[in-house]
Amino acid sequence: MKNLTLLLLLFVAVNVQAQKESIQLKNALVVGQLDKAEDRYSVEINLTELLTEAGVKAVPSLNILKMGSDASIIATDSIQKLIASKGIDTYILVSVRGYDKKFKKTHRKDELKTALDAGNLFPIYRDEIVSVSFEFMFYRNGQFIGSDIVKCGNVSSRDTVIKRFRKSVAKRIVKKWK
Repeated sequence: MKNLTLLLLLFVAVNVQAQKESIQLKNALVVGQLDKAEDRYSVEINLTELLTEAGVKAVPSLNILKMGSDASIIATDSIQKLIASKGIDTYILVSVRGYDKKFKKTHRKDELKTALDAGNLFPIYRDEIVSVSFEFMFYRNGQFIGSDIVKCGNVSSRDTVIKRFRKSVAKRIVKKWK
């Protein structure tokens, strides 16, 4: 009886911990923090499609901002009101964290404006790399709620990065974000 009770408590604790780690996405504005326009477009559109397929209402920032405009404009009150009027209260900032290493989730808890102002040094693909790590930072109502890292390994071209991104992120949405 003691073992059964202990097992039940352990199961409940693991279940509660798993629920705490979930971002619980219902809607999202996807913001690609990449310097190249084609990289930003590819990441935003692919992530938006994956979220939509998983039942999350998602909009790429390219639908809100003019082409080539600075993403920090999203932090202004007028743009945030426009986004809120579309029923969106969660922002996902996507950037390339780096290549060929095991990166850990960030412990920074920057404000949305600070995170939007941060630059990105990396394109989604470089010659002679074998993996790319993408960092996702989640904000709800302007407050940091979590981050995640997705590593896309065994890449040999820009197209394989996008293919691996779609495969890895689709699994992550179902397991941890939704």
